[in-house]
Amino acid sequence: MMSDAPSRPSIGDLFRASLKVGCLGFGGPAGQIALMHRVFVDEEKWIGEQQYLHALNYCMLLPGPEAQQLATYVGWLLHGVRGGLIAGLMFVLPGALVVFALSLLYAFAHQEPLVSAAFFGVKAAVLALVLEACVRIGRRALKSKVAYAIAAMAFLALFIGQVPFPLVILGGALAGAAFLRAPFVTTDVAAVTPVRSLWSALRTAFVCFAAWLAPLGLSIALLGPQHVLSKVGQVFSVLAVVTFGGAYATLAYLQQEAVQAQGWLSAGQMFDGLGLAETTPGPLVLVNQFVGFMAGWNTPNGGVLLASAAALMASWCTFAPSFAWIFAGAPFAERLRSNARAIAALKGVTAAVLGVILHLAIGFGAHYLFGETGRIGIGPHLSILAPVWASVNLAAAILTLAAIVLLFRFKIGVLGLIALAACAGMALRISGNPALAL
Repeated sequence: MMSDAPSRPSIGDLFRASLKVGCLGFGGPAGQIALMHRVFVDEEKWIGEQQYLHALNYCMLLPGPEAQQLATYVGWLLHGVRGGLIAGLMFVLPGALVVFALSLLYAFAHQEPLVSAAFFGVKAAVLALVLEACVRIGRRALKSKVAYAIAAMAFLALFIGQVPFPLVILGGALAGAAFLRAPFVTTDVAAVTPVRSLWSALRTAFVCFAAWLAPLGLSIALLGPQHVLSKVGQVFSVLAVVTFGGAYATLAYLQQEAVQAQGWLSAGQMFDGLGLAETTPGPLVLVNQFVGFMAGWNTPNGGVLLASAAALMASWCTFAPSFAWIFAGAPFAERLRSNARAIAALKGVTAAVLGVILHLAIGFGAHYLFGETGRIGIGPHLSILAPVWASVNLAAAILTLAAIVLLFRFKIGVLGLIALAACAGMALRISGNPALAL
């Protein structure tokens, strides 16, 4: 019988291939997953098609960055924990270094007129990308009236009730488990990864979770729970376990916590960070590192050192849990994939995520397109976002419409879209047309 993994690379070969993926992984999770398939399955032939799909299916069920988790899973298949660490870290580190450098540049120069104008244009591209994510997820998630209802309720819970993000996701999971139907799943016993003993899995889980929470515990012990470094660790540790649905769903939680609750940065600055993350290789949730950096930078008496520490804390608490999910849970992945109730719950989460992202798009769009926004009360604890229509920004509207046309009609790539939007923003600034003031 032909082996599902035709060859086994050396540690050095795995390092070089993983670094290649980390440096070339533009285009978000879809592009990164396709790149890994080409490198690990087609070119190197280190794992077989079915093994790769099995790993991908498991990673899609987890919170956090699925592409990084898939890289870790592939490394784990090839060289155990050491291989998983190499593949997962090399997937993240190149982009993380670039985002850190761009965060420094942003902190020092984003108020310069031309730099500010470039980011004004980038916001239009990001708004178009968020809308495109709504369409893409909607096509995959909304297959029934129940799914539509879950998405609508998630949107209304955030838009009218301002319900905390984790409760919205939990509600989607419960509704999916209760009302959505999942097909009966069978598994090929021969393809199942052997399950280790329960004690072995618990020991691995303990080590992984201890390593994940150690920096946060140290910060709380030395600086106290209210210090910005401790708060960053707390927020991003919670985010790591509740954010199903990718980077755009993550932004909804960040909007509530980093912008509204903590006041670390403005909504516009957060989307500037997403624009930076869109232009770099690696996972899109590297925007979390930017948010952590700005939390330290904007803190009274902060500076580069505190901002750097906060960025490192944000990255660690975002990506370290993914190693735990893989090393402790991958051997049991087939059991979850064959559980129809679990699949139905996750379908509910996916539908709820669509409502979350739609709320995100409307909220960001209102703040970008209008100079003034407010909220109108419609009952006890209920209100809706209400932009002041007379304050519409004509330049923002034109740039957003152009970005939507380029993305949806002409299928322009992400990097090209962001580059054109940045150039358009600078061109408007240089033109000095008062009718198109930024």
